[in-house]
Amino acid sequence: MMSTSTIPPLLVVAAALIDTQSRIFVQQRPMEKNMGGLWEFPGGKVEPGETPEHALIRELNEELGIETETACLAPATFATGQIGERPLLLLLYVCRKWRGMVSPTEASDSRWLRSHELFALEMPPADQPLVAMLDALL
Repeated sequence: MMSTSTIPPLLVVAAALIDTQSRIFVQQRPMEKNMGGLWEFPGGKVEPGETPEHALIRELNEELGIETETACLAPATFATGQIGERPLLLLLYVCRKWRGMVSPTEASDSRWLRSHELFALEMPPADQPLVAMLDALL
């Protein structure tokens, strides 16, 4: 059955930051936020006029205090979902090169984990399918 929704999808970008030991960075959403306590990949909404890559570069700088470039972002996979009535399209990029120390500004907690360890985390519905793809890639 075809969807007749006229609501445009919310475009969201996320990064699988991978360190030199092949661990992936995840952070826990603050309890007071929507989906608080769930683990996620860093990233956020693509603002009007931004490309997904520029949005991710901005979000990584705002959330983690690191800098990277478009050339360092490799498109990996995507997932779809819903936020209330609005469809969601989540684009996941792999990033292995950045400048600065990863230091989360808002997260309740953060961890560097092996890809198989991500399966044990409670994550937002759109992030869950990304874990299997990352595990297969790494």
